Amino acid sequence: MRLPRNTLILLAADLALVLFAGWAAFWLRFNFDIPDEFYRLALRAAPWSMASYGIGLVLARVYRQVWSYIGLPELRQLATGIMLGALLTTAAVLMQRIPSFPRSVLLLQPLIALVLLGAVRAAWRTFIERRTLGQGGRRLVIVGSLQDASDALRALKGSLQWQPVGIVSPIPSEVGRSMQNVRVLGGTAALADICDAVEAHAALVASPAGSNERREALMGAAGARVMLLTMPRPDEWLKTESAGPRKIELEDLLGRTPVQLDEAGLAEMLSGQTVLVTGAGGSIGSELCRQVARFGVGRLICVDVSEYAVYQLEQEMRETHPQMHGCYYTANVREADRLRAIALKHRPAVILHAAAYKHVPLMEELNEIEALRTNVVGTLNAARVAGECGARRFVMISTDKAVNPTNVMGSSKRLAELMVQGVAAEYPGTQYVSVRFGNVLGSSGSVVPLFTAQIARGGPVTVTHPEIVRYFMTIPEAAQLVLQAGLMGRSGQIFVLDMGEPMKIVELARMLIRLSGRTEQEIPISYTGLRPGEKLFEELLADDETTEPTPHPKLRIAKTATPPLDIEAVLRWISEAGPAPAHDQLRLWLRSQVPEYAPR
Repeated sequence: MRLPRNTLILLAADLALVLFAGWAAFWLRFNFDIPDEFYRLALRAAPWSMASYGIGLVLARVYRQVWSYIGLPELRQLATGIMLGALLTTAAVLMQRIPSFPRSVLLLQPLIALVLLGAVRAAWRTFIERRTLGQGGRRLVIVGSLQDASDALRALKGSLQWQPVGIVSPIPSEVGRSMQNVRVLGGTAALADICDAVEAHAALVASPAGSNERREALMGAAGARVMLLTMPRPDEWLKTESAGPRKIELEDLLGRTPVQLDEAGLAEMLSGQTVLVTGAGGSIGSELCRQVARFGVGRLICVDVSEYAVYQLEQEMRETHPQMHGCYYTANVREADRLRAIALKHRPAVILHAAAYKHVPLMEELNEIEALRTNVVGTLNAARVAGECGARRFVMISTDKAVNPTNVMGSSKRLAELMVQGVAAEYPGTQYVSVRFGNVLGSSGSVVPLFTAQIARGGPVTVTHPEIVRYFMTIPEAAQLVLQAGLMGRSGQIFVLDMGEPMKIVELARMLIRLSGRTEQEIPISYTGLRPGEKLFEELLADDETTEPTPHPKLRIAKTATPPLDIEAVLRWISEAGPAPAHDQLRLWLRSQVPEYAPR
C-alpha cells in the first residue's frame, strides 16, 4: 500500500515521537541514568518498536484524521493505534528473547507516546482555532442551557464566519459558569442588554424547537437589533450545502413535533406505483408530490389548472428527482372528460385530490358558484374517475372550516366530503378517505405571506380581531399526515388531524414582526374587523360528531351522522343555477344540503 506524501511526513513525525517515547521510558525506568548494557538493548529494540507502532497507527487509520478538527473520537482512534503498536512491540521483543529487557518499558512507552502524539495534535488544533478567531468572525451569542449550547459550540468550532462570545442561559444556576472558554453572561430576559454589551451581531438559539426559551429569545432580541439564528433541522443537513447556522423561522418557534410515519406501509403503497395529484401546483399539492416522490413512486401524474404552477413543479421535480417518470398536465377538475382521459391513460393506483378554492372572503362574495363548481363538482369528478380507472385509494383534502360552517367555502368542502362518501358506495373497490386539517404555515393565501409582505412594506400588519385564533401546522407535516391517513383509512372515513394548540393570529403577527428585526412601534398592528363568513375560532369536529382514536397519535376518525346525499340532485341544482345565482337562493340551498351551515 503506497501512502501519500503528506501521510508519510506525518508518519515520520509520529515515529520520531515514538522513538523519543521509547528512550524516555528507559530514562524513567532507570531514574535518568541508563546503564551501558541497556543502551544496547534500547538500540536493538528501537527498529522493531518503530515498525510496530507504524503498523498499528496505519491499521487504526490515524492518518485519515484532519488535525484541525481533532476531538475525542480521533484521540480514541489514536489510542487504538498506539495500543496496537505496543502489542506488536511486546510480541517482537518476546519473540527475540532479548535478555534482561525491562518489561516496565513496554508499559511506559505507549503511555508517553499517547501523551506526545495527542499533545502535538491538540496544539495544532489550538493554533488553528486561535488563528481563526484572529480573522474576526462575526460575534455571536448562544441562547440555551449549557447542555443545548454544547452542541452549538461543537458545530461552530473552526467556523470562519462566527465567533461565540457568550452564552445566555434560561437556568439561573448556570450564570457565571463557562464552557470551552465561553462564559454564561446572564439569563434570557437580559438578552438585549448582553448583546449590546458584547457587541454581538447575532443570537444563535440553541434551545429545542417550540420551547419557551426560543420565544423568550425572540422577544428579547427585538430590542437588541440582532439577527436570530438557529442550527439546521436534521432534515435540512442533506438539503443545504452549508451546515452552519440559518435564520430562525416561524416553524421553529411553533415547535411542531416530527410526524411518525409508517415508512414501510407507505413505501408498499407508493413505491413503483402510479400516483395522480390534482391541484399539484398548489402549496399542499406540490408538497404531496415531493413526499410521494421521496417514496420512489414509479410515475407521478401532476394535474393543475395553472400553467405556471405546473411549469414550476416540473422544473423542481426534474432537478430533485431526475430518475422519476413525471407527467405534467394543465387541466381543470371541473372538466370530467379531461380528467377521465388522463386517469384512464395512466391508471393511477392512488389519487390525491388537493384541487380546491379555499380563500374564505373571496368565495363568500361574487364567487360563490365557483366554490361549488370546483370544490363540489370537481371533487365528485375526481372521485368518480378514481373508481372508473380502478384506483385503490382516493384521498380528498378537506378543512376545519367544513365543521359547523359559517361561510360558502366551508360549506362547499363539507358538501365535498359528503360527495366522497356517496361515491364510496358506488365503487367498493376503491378506498375513499377525506382528511381535515387547519391552516398551513406559508401556504398560498394564508396569513404568513400576507403579514410578511405587509412588514416588508413598513406596515401596518392587519389582523381582523384581537381574539381570533387558528390551528397551524407546517406544509410537510400536513402532507405526511395526508399520506398516512390514506394508508390507514377505510372507505368513507373522515380523518381529523391533531393540530396541537390554537394560536392567536395577533401573536403570530408579533412573532413575524420580531423575526424581521423590527418592533411593534415601527410596524404597528391594526384591527380591521371580522370578514364575511369568518369565525373567531375554527372547530375540527361538528357538534353531532364523535371521534375514535387510530394507531397514529396525530390522527383520529370523525364519526358523522349525516344522511346520504342525493348526488344527482346536487349536480342538477349547480348546473341549473347558472353563472350568477341569487345570493340568498344559493345560501338557502346550501343550508338544505348542509344542515349545520349557519351563514353570518
